[in-house]
Amino acid sequence: MANNNIGPKRLVVGAHYGLKDWLFQRITAVIMALYTVVLLVAFLLAPDRSYESWAGLFANQWMKILTFLSILSLLYHAWIGVRDIWMDYVKPVAVRLTLQVLTALWLIGCAGYAAQILWRV
Repeated sequence: MANNNIGPKRLVVGAHYGLKDWLFQRITAVIMALYTVVLLVAFLLAPDRSYESWAGLFANQWMKILTFLSILSLLYHAWIGVRDIWMDYVKPVAVRLTLQVLTALWLIGCAGYAAQILWRV
């Protein structure tokens, strides 16, 4: 039996992070860009640029959800980037795992803090 591990029918193994993570980073970037456009339009179309009007905008449930979706996109975008940095440049497995766990805990804490801030308004 011949080893057909060369060419288009070869067996590819590995973590398979590449395409999926590349796609998720692009999707999260688009979500953050759209959120930025929404904020820019809201700012430019506001009749008065006071704290009250800005707080009134964020008092709407749809704006809180949109903001939280954007924050989650930012955190996942950051997770992919920082995780790739740890995987590429930190060679000792124990140190890399520790850094990844600390990064994940930090980002989860940021998500909880963001939710607390948004729904406190």
